[in-house]
Amino acid sequence: MTGTYILGRGLACTLGVGLDACLDNLRLGKVHAERIQPTPEFGWPYFSIPDSELVTRDADWHARARELVARVVCECGPALDRDAPLFIASSSLSVGGLETGAPFLRDQQSFIEEVASWLDWRGPVFGVASACTSSLNAMLSAKTLIESGLFEHALVLGLELGNQFTSAGFSGMQLLAADLPRPLDATRDGLVLGEAVAALYLGDQSARWRLLGGANRVNGDNPVGADQRVVTQIIAQTLNECGLTATQIDLIKLQAAGSPQNDAEEIAGLHQIFSSLPPLVTLKAALGHTLGASGAAELVLLMACLETDTWPAAIAKNADPQLNAQCCAALPKPPTRILANILGFGGGHSCVLIEDMAQT
Repeated sequence: MTGTYILGRGLACTLGVGLDACLDNLRLGKVHAERIQPTPEFGWPYFSIPDSELVTRDADWHARARELVARVVCECGPALDRDAPLFIASSSLSVGGLETGAPFLRDQQSFIEEVASWLDWRGPVFGVASACTSSLNAMLSAKTLIESGLFEHALVLGLELGNQFTSAGFSGMQLLAADLPRPLDATRDGLVLGEAVAALYLGDQSARWRLLGGANRVNGDNPVGADQRVVTQIIAQTLNECGLTATQIDLIKLQAAGSPQNDAEEIAGLHQIFSSLPPLVTLKAALGHTLGASGAAELVLLMACLETDTWPAAIAKNADPQLNAQCCAALPKPPTRILANILGFGGGHSCVLIEDMAQT
């Protein structure tokens, strides 16, 4: 069967380093919520990657980044095609390194090439920096290259590591929650940022998970928030591209980060497509919003959850009645087709549609 398939994956996030650790802590409801505290009087909540025996925050910023990238990519499998394209998706790139005193780079392409050198990558290397939609857009670009016949494989690496600059920017716009995120909850008051390194190894060989399609649109009318019209447009475009109807979608992974307005805009956009919403899930309460890495990180975790019957608890204790939507409290029947949204700063709106071939 022709198409693009997910052949391997890896993840490091606030739940742990490696998918097994992430699933164990998700089952236990453990997250590594800390604070970025530039002064004793001022700070923000943050979901950081916890220290492990090999990866600690006491290390040099680049050394920690290199170790995390190496471990996550290794989790994708031993036989990676290092002559294939590598897509490095991030919104902050090496900003955290600069804050710790690393030398200023001529441009961010230098950092992209440095990351590729950590992996001894020989193939073409692309940097994708479209804010929160970066890693989903990288997946769509990789799919285009594979299905054009130019390459058999591609690796998408979402990379977002802690820094004060990004958090300060979101805080200045009053977008951060006071404590923990509460997506879709009537009391939600903002998002919480987080770290993640996530990898998806794509190829044209058949595997359990298939990337069917997706769409990306940028809304210049509102560069800091989601727009329900554009949410409707990207989903309609994706369904049309894949030859499917709304009734054939079994699960939606929401953006839903806890922003009062953006959560409402996303749900309103869904209601324009779905007469009755399918089961919904958001992973932001477990991972935080990992910005450029979020699309890859959330897909990697979601696929692992579905394979192991692990399910994040519903987090809206007081579901907002105005939304007419809430996340499932338990794993729904095994879904076949899953739509995943990422809506981002700069007006970016992206979604992808994946299919579980084990359920077809």
